[in-house]
Amino acid sequence: MSDHDHGHIEEHIKVYLTVFGALAVLTLLTVSASYMDVSNTEAIFLALSIATVKASLVAGYFMHLITERQTIIYILCLTFLFFLVCMFLPLITIIDHTAL
Repeated sequence: MSDHDHGHIEEHIKVYLTVFGALAVLTLLTVSASYMDVSNTEAIFLALSIATVKASLVAGYFMHLITERQTIIYILCLTFLFFLVCMFLPLITIIDHTAL
């Protein structure tokens, strides 16, 4: 293996260890947040916010999606389209039943 390959591998290992450290810190933050004296709504919002950041780190670095910008945009647009269908489909049925 050449020195270039070895340096490239060490760079990836450094990134993975940094992401692992961030995930460990965020996990400790989640656990400590569960002991905070806040309302249930605030606790759920805080836990989901931390979980979103952790999921983004895992998807971006461990699943190598950080370089897949076009695919992510396509999936987000498709998700938004399905969201609109799920929101307006019941509305269409309600309008149909009230017209009778």
